[in-house]
Amino acid sequence: MRTIFSKSPYPPTRHHTSTESLIEENIEAAELSITKWDSLYGDDHVSYCNIASLFSENNRDEAKQYLSSIKGLQKAMRYLASLESTSDKLVRAQTLMQTAMKRLEREFYQILKSNGNYLDPESVSNHSSSRLSVSRSSFSDSEEGGSENDSIPEVERGSSAVIADLRAIAEAMISAGYAKECFKIYRTIRKSIVDEALYNLGVERNLGFQQIQKMEWEILEVKIKHWLNAVKGAVKTVFYGERLLCDQVFAISSSIRESCFTDVSKEGALALFGFPENVAKCKKTPEKMFRILDLYEAVSDLWPEIESIFSFESTSTVRSTAVNSLIRLSDAVRTMLTDFEMAIQKHSSKTTVPSGGIHPLTRYVMNYISFLADYSGVLSDIIADWPLQISSPLPESYFGSPDKEESISSPISVRLAWLILVMLCKLDGKAEMYKDVALSYLFLANNLQYVVNKVRQSNLKLLLGDNWVTKHEQKVRKYAANYERMGWSKVFAALPENPTAEIPVDQVIEHFRNFNSAFEEAYKKQTSWVVTDPKLRDEIKLSLARRIGPIYKEFFDKYGGVQLMKEMWAETLVRYTPDDLGNYCSDLFFGSGSSGSISSSSSQGGGYSR
Repeated sequence: MRTIFSKSPYPPTRHHTSTESLIEENIEAAELSITKWDSLYGDDHVSYCNIASLFSENNRDEAKQYLSSIKGLQKAMRYLASLESTSDKLVRAQTLMQTAMKRLEREFYQILKSNGNYLDPESVSNHSSSRLSVSRSSFSDSEEGGSENDSIPEVERGSSAVIADLRAIAEAMISAGYAKECFKIYRTIRKSIVDEALYNLGVERNLGFQQIQKMEWEILEVKIKHWLNAVKGAVKTVFYGERLLCDQVFAISSSIRESCFTDVSKEGALALFGFPENVAKCKKTPEKMFRILDLYEAVSDLWPEIESIFSFESTSTVRSTAVNSLIRLSDAVRTMLTDFEMAIQKHSSKTTVPSGGIHPLTRYVMNYISFLADYSGVLSDIIADWPLQISSPLPESYFGSPDKEESISSPISVRLAWLILVMLCKLDGKAEMYKDVALSYLFLANNLQYVVNKVRQSNLKLLLGDNWVTKHEQKVRKYAANYERMGWSKVFAALPENPTAEIPVDQVIEHFRNFNSAFEEAYKKQTSWVVTDPKLRDEIKLSLARRIGPIYKEFFDKYGGVQLMKEMWAETLVRYTPDDLGNYCSDLFFGSGSSGSISSSSSQGGGYSR
């Protein structure tokens, strides 16, 4: 039998007659209430769920009286134990207390088991602790907090009442020295509920590093997505709800509250937060970057809740597992960023884009970096204490050093600007592989314009700033101007400096012949070239038209008319009208290689004969 030894709750007097009388009354009152409900059990082996509940709506007064009689019985036992630990009255009281505790065990079990709609993690987590404590006890008088309870939705009032019943039973059992029995029942039932909730969310409990390491990436990525969908609900609903329930039910004892929550939740939490850590330890490849960032972001965003929910010393391993996951994931991201930079630098493809269009490296790198910009907040945390290490100074003549840019100051901005620069320097090397210098400049203009567009259309614009964009747009125009100068220099040179000046006929003939030859050579070669950005394409065409059109028109108007028409060779000499030049130039930069059939039009006498 259990005994409760403490100082007597009654003041010591020379005569104990009145006290003994009160003790006897407490024992008799307890016996009456306890034996009445004990008789409803039948035999000792009846199922916990097959009992008439003392805590049903119809028995509220009797439940209140039952718990009150237990308190009175406890007082009597303390007093009797202080006088004589082997008295018959004490044995009788202890027997009654055992019976009462057995009853409360079953009531505790039944309430936990049969009120799933009020005690499931989602229901509990939806109720704030303040609301749950509005009804301090389901046995409170209706005058106490009545108006407050009326303002609470029915489902929350029901949940509050159930939790209040559990708390009242737990307090009675713990005070009577039956904490172990109470704890065992709670742990058994609630752990199964938490485990089932995690399973329903898709949390896999037995997924270790060895299994994850052997998985194909496509399979692992699916599991990561499932984990990402599950983790928020697991933390904010399952674990938060269970912590709230433990805090309410075992408010009387901080140690039991901690033990219950730890036993119920720790195993599932370790499995949950161990997953991202195991993923981070696997082989790092560029395609895994964004899922790793997703994992980091999920744990990082939930860290305040994790720290609060698992604040007990006994759950410190859960906190450390979550922290280790963040450390491992951040290390993985750093490794992949380094590998990504090295992959750009080591890109050894010697093939060029024949049309001078966008290189696959440009598309891949800029798509990758623009996605990285979407994770700027997370990346800022990861690289905050990871300064950019550059073995050699950045080429000032090319773009300037990112760390010297006034508009680029944050570590993440510097890091992404550096990656772009590494790629552009690589493209500069690829441009040198073109035999035609004009095409190499067109290639650089196309690719840098693609970079600028990607920056403008993504979060990179916010990170790199307007100055960065403006500077690189100027570089695009410079490349376009160099293309123009190199690609059409012979055409420009074929025209006279002063198109309206009086010159000998032989010089006129020479200018037309040279112009025809230069224009046809440039046009035929460049019909297969491309300018991918519509705006840049129009700007280059407009620039060419402004440089060639007015001079040619003045020269044509002066010497391509009546005077030369009198000559037999006029049609083969003056092949293009000013309008013809505009039409031919409008066909450029689409990469068709066949539009503007200049040779056929020439054989038909050129534009002039039409």
